[in-house]
Amino acid sequence: MVTGLPTTGTVIVLGEVLVELSSARELAHGQPVRLGFSGDALNSAAASAAAGARTLLVARVPDDELGDALVDHVAGLGVDCSAVLRVPGQHGVYLTRADPSGQRHFFYARRGSVGSQLSPGDVDDELVRSADVVLASGVTCAISQTAAAAVRHAAGLARRFVYDPNLRPRLTSGEAAALALDAVASQTWLVTPSWPDEATTLLGLPVDATTGDCLDALRRKGLRRSVLTCGPEGAVLDEDETVTAVPAPAATRVVDQTGAGDSFVGTVAARVAEGDPLATAVRLGVAAASLSVGGQGGTCYVPSLVETRTHAGTFPGRTVAVG
Repeated sequence: MVTGLPTTGTVIVLGEVLVELSSARELAHGQPVRLGFSGDALNSAAASAAAGARTLLVARVPDDELGDALVDHVAGLGVDCSAVLRVPGQHGVYLTRADPSGQRHFFYARRGSVGSQLSPGDVDDELVRSADVVLASGVTCAISQTAAAAVRHAAGLARRFVYDPNLRPRLTSGEAAALALDAVASQTWLVTPSWPDEATTLLGLPVDATTGDCLDALRRKGLRRSVLTCGPEGAVLDEDETVTAVPAPAATRVVDQTGAGDSFVGTVAARVAEGDPLATAVRLGVAAASLSVGGQGGTCYVPSLVETRTHAGTFPGRTVAVG
């Protein structure tokens, strides 16, 4: 267990790290694939570390040779692995087709993985209390009951708990994802659903709902801060009922949109931990997400804070208060 950490500029990310097999072609027999390591927790942790925060990953990883390579990769991304648990068992794996259009093609083989067995007992309470931001997602809640319990436990301890619903229909239903959100809503400092499909599904809104309808529904759940992520259009921030549209700079290169949302939320968590106003953190988050799509796989291209700030500065638009 890790103790005695600084209490500023620290982000804790909980979740499962996956072996990633990706291809730029249709997945079929004989097609070449690229081996990597990804998963929303790792993608977010890598973005947080790159954005300047001390970032620790709380996860279970198999104690085999592939697990050694995985941990080496995570550490190479600047993420502190001292809270990673090495245990016997199998890896979780997903296969994906890199898709510049953003259409999702994920095929999972993760049932029974050691990562999915994350539990409240794996969470160091002192570590979580000491962090500026604790980040977890609906994916972690969906992979097992014990992992969901770990998320709820951490949310109850955190100074600032950031929750990315990250609905994946291959893992869970919209109804179950909505219940997972409700379970942590009262303890959540910031929630980041994507707009429109995820947000309307989670909140039970009609297809013709507006962003205002969505933000009103989130406020009724007691959420004082929320960000609707809108892909290449940027984001809509609601902070204490002040709504701000945050446009995104255009991507310089689009190879694969896997992990763009994770890049956004990890960057936001880091910049909040480092003391930036939330609106500034969101502006940098959309810039980091815009850059991240330039690499194949979730952690192939993780932009540095310098790159992100430069990219954000290339766009002439500014945040605009609306409503």
